[in-house]
Amino acid sequence: MREGAAEMLGILFDRYHAKLFNYYVRLTGNRTLSEDLVQDVFYRILRSRKTYRPGSPFRPWIYQVARNARTDHFRRPAEVPFEDGMAEPIAPAVELSDREQNELLHRALLKLPEDKREVLLLSRFQGLTYSEIAELLGCDVGTIKTRVFRAIRELRTIVARWEAGASPHSRERGAYEM
Repeated sequence: MREGAAEMLGILFDRYHAKLFNYYVRLTGNRTLSEDLVQDVFYRILRSRKTYRPGSPFRPWIYQVARNARTDHFRRPAEVPFEDGMAEPIAPAVELSDREQNELLHRALLKLPEDKREVLLLSRFQGLTYSEIAELLGCDVGTIKTRVFRAIRELRTIVARWEAGASPHSRERGAYEM
């Protein structure tokens, strides 16, 4: 191990652990799996640190490592069922109404197809720019803007459907999906 790598990894862990954990929890709905994936990301960073190009933005690189870790874990796409208590992200204590809104949003996010959920999480919850997401996913910025717009539109449809009487606890995926 290069001298100083352990200290640098500690700094990166402090800076990115909660962000990556929240990203994974919102993406998978599973706290235990999210912790495992975060741990895998930092192991991969340590193992593959030479693949980072100094001078290039670090945040897209770490999220690419995170995407690869998740992809390797899930070799096949599957719907992740929501289980109560699994989706609570790391956050300061909030009032009950905020928790209910957070849970409703998380349930709605889990109803989105994974590709739409991912671009929405990266842009709105992880704070990546459209150009960083485009670089990460290997497509144009315009494509990312369109994907985010469609994801938000579909998320609104899901919530509107629930407000009209459909249960947010339903595990079935509705006709609003593509």
